Amino acid sequence: MNLDSLPWTVDATAGPADRWEQATYLFDSGDHIAAARVLADLVAEEPDAPALRQLLARAYYHSAQLGRAESELRELLERAPSDGYAHLLLGRTLQRRSRHDEAAPHLRLAAAMGVTAS
Repeated sequence: MNLDSLPWTVDATAGPADRWEQATYLFDSGDHIAAARVLADLVAEEPDAPALRQLLARAYYHSAQLGRAESELRELLERAPSDGYAHLLLGRTLQRRSRHDEAAPHLRLAAAMGVTAS
């Protein structure tokens, strides 16, 4: 999906709320690469917003940008080590990168926190 094909567009001067709405629309529409572009800018502006960073990591994961997903998830876990979903997604990311031994502790932590893949 191209940003120009959206039923509405947000220009570069739009506020964070409008860009968040655009990013979630893109993500939910399956355009994870475009969502990641919007989210990366938002995370750069608001690095302490865990919801932004988590959705960015998910967009990277779903667009097979696994190195970037891993980096965002590790940063998220530095800031919020009790985020069970971040542990689950980091474990899955590491599995996709064939790093199963590194994935195992994150998957165990997620399970201990009651977070499992549906």
